[in-house]
Amino acid sequence: MALNYIWIAFFVIAFVIALVRLIFFGDTEIFMHLVNGMFDSSKSSVMDIALPLAGNMALWLGIMNIGEKAGAINFMSRIVGPFFSRLFPGVPKDHPATGNMMMSFSANLLGLDNAATPLGLKAMDSLQELNTDKESASNAQIMYLVLLTSGLQLLPVTIIAQRAILHAKNPTDILIPCIIATYVAAVAGMIAVAIKQKIKLFDRVIISWLGGITLLISLMVWYFTAYLTKEQISTVSKVTSNLLLFAVPVVFIAGALYKKINVFEVFIEGAKRGFETSIKIIPYLVAMLVGIAVFRACGALDYINDGLRWVCVQFNMDTRFVDAMPVAYMKPLSGSGSKAMMINVMTTFKPDSFAGRLGCVFNGSSDTTFYIVALYFGSVGIKKSRYAIPAGLFADLAGIIAAILVSYLFFG
Repeated sequence: MALNYIWIAFFVIAFVIALVRLIFFGDTEIFMHLVNGMFDSSKSSVMDIALPLAGNMALWLGIMNIGEKAGAINFMSRIVGPFFSRLFPGVPKDHPATGNMMMSFSANLLGLDNAATPLGLKAMDSLQELNTDKESASNAQIMYLVLLTSGLQLLPVTIIAQRAILHAKNPTDILIPCIIATYVAAVAGMIAVAIKQKIKLFDRVIISWLGGITLLISLMVWYFTAYLTKEQISTVSKVTSNLLLFAVPVVFIAGALYKKINVFEVFIEGAKRGFETSIKIIPYLVAMLVGIAVFRACGALDYINDGLRWVCVQFNMDTRFVDAMPVAYMKPLSGSGSKAMMINVMTTFKPDSFAGRLGCVFNGSSDTTFYIVALYFGSVGIKKSRYAIPAGLFADLAGIIAAILVSYLFFG
């Protein structure tokens, strides 16, 4: 229901703002921009997202089917079972959904976008098998989706690469702030959903896992900053990510051969589901991305930023962070849009400016909430998202606040 009202609001707000600009400011081209935005986004939803995703979906769902038949998914389920059984109490301990979620989270942590989405959709499909109300999101699906929207990532390779392209003096200086901000977003989202679902967060197992993850992230950050140069960080992240990405299908295939499974047939069986899922999500993608396009084209984000700057001036606050806020506004709406905003901020204010760095941290602090809700819930036919969007936006807000504070700490 929340998604319904938000989608309607995109069009109503865009129409009202465009009408005001036409009548009071004589902007005769504003409605042309809105119409062009509708057509361009509807085309890109299919041609630039759904069709390329079909190939990745076929590949990774085929590989995941091999892993499932070989027993690798069940093996991962047993490893993370104690932690996930408390965080996802509605999911049986040894259910394949646990291993699928673990694979999805691992791909996100390493910044493997091509693999993360197909693996995430596979995990959502596994959770849907346990869902008793097929049109309404289950508690487990909401927890999983909110953790995805936090965008927890250890290696923001694409952001670092973009900074290098724009000749930043030290492209990797945003690494630690990005990790801190996205980790805050993940923990905040998890806590919000856990409170709503009455999950006991002070359970010994949950505390142990969170403590271990925090320690691991801290050690990685310490090692990267103490022993590696910026060139070495880029090399290590690139090699590690791609090595692990290729190792997954190799390990799965080896396990399937050991069990004397017909690997090719199993792959084809899983790949077929990839094309079916890609076709199913097209209407949801078109609807959401068209709504976002008209909201962006009407200039609403610029007006929000002008209002925020005015408020900051009234309270004698530092306004440098406001220059980067368009990235934060766009991030929950569109990944490509937030990337474009990030590049625009770095181009306008220079990559090594406070705004340029903060824009990068904003882009690495969370993921695209509305896109993820439409994509993941649409792939399994869920129509009622319940409190998934408010919880996801709360995680985004926590990530934005953390990004601002940590950027002032590191670069202010």
